[in-house]
Amino acid sequence: MAWSCSGSTNSELVENLYNSGLIKNDRVKKAMLGVDRANYALSNPYSDSPQPIGYGATISAPHMHGYACEYLIDFLHPSSRVLDVGSGSGYLTHVLANLITDSSSLPGESVGHVVGVDHIRELVDMARNNMRKSADGRKFIESGKVKFITGDGRLGWKDGAPYDVIHVGAAAKSVPPTLIEQLRAPGRMFIPVESESHIGFGSGQHIWVVDKKEDGSVSKEKILGVNYVPLTDPPKR
Repeated sequence: MAWSCSGSTNSELVENLYNSGLIKNDRVKKAMLGVDRANYALSNPYSDSPQPIGYGATISAPHMHGYACEYLIDFLHPSSRVLDVGSGSGYLTHVLANLITDSSSLPGESVGHVVGVDHIRELVDMARNNMRKSADGRKFIESGKVKFITGDGRLGWKDGAPYDVIHVGAAAKSVPPTLIEQLRAPGRMFIPVESESHIGFGSGQHIWVVDKKEDGSVSKEKILGVNYVPLTDPPKR
């Protein structure tokens, strides 16, 4: 179904995802309508399929971004702190920033932020420049609501922790314990993970939703088989 949701414009793409039921939440729909994928994908921006962005990285298929937002939506509000690991071209970072932006918030209220982290410096520069292509994106960058960092995403970004939401856009060999440590209680992580043989699920990758509860306990739920690029070491220079 997902592959049939491609469109000729950003609006048509998002409407197709919504009408097919791949996006159900109106907030998610609005946030994705507010970010033109043409600013973030080098080719075929409105195709519902992964697209290369250089340096061995991809921008995920739009329906996967929709899934991520749907699973994280209950933890995304104006005061949320969000970490986007493997932020790539910056598309989902922008969508997540939309989801924690509420024009009804009063001056002085706690204002959240989104940190995008990628270990490829050129992608960090690309993401920052991509966001500057739109008026809203420029505001996010200039206000500090969105920040892009070069670093090993498996180590998170301690300076912005704890995070209400952590999204990981590349497949980890296992759930990094440092990311769990940096997750707020309560908080939620959306992460693709290579199947661990000791868990007994066989081979392949799956999305895990990791919840840290108010008492600090952690639960994990496997929800979806996927195929992501791996979360790897920083390139040697």
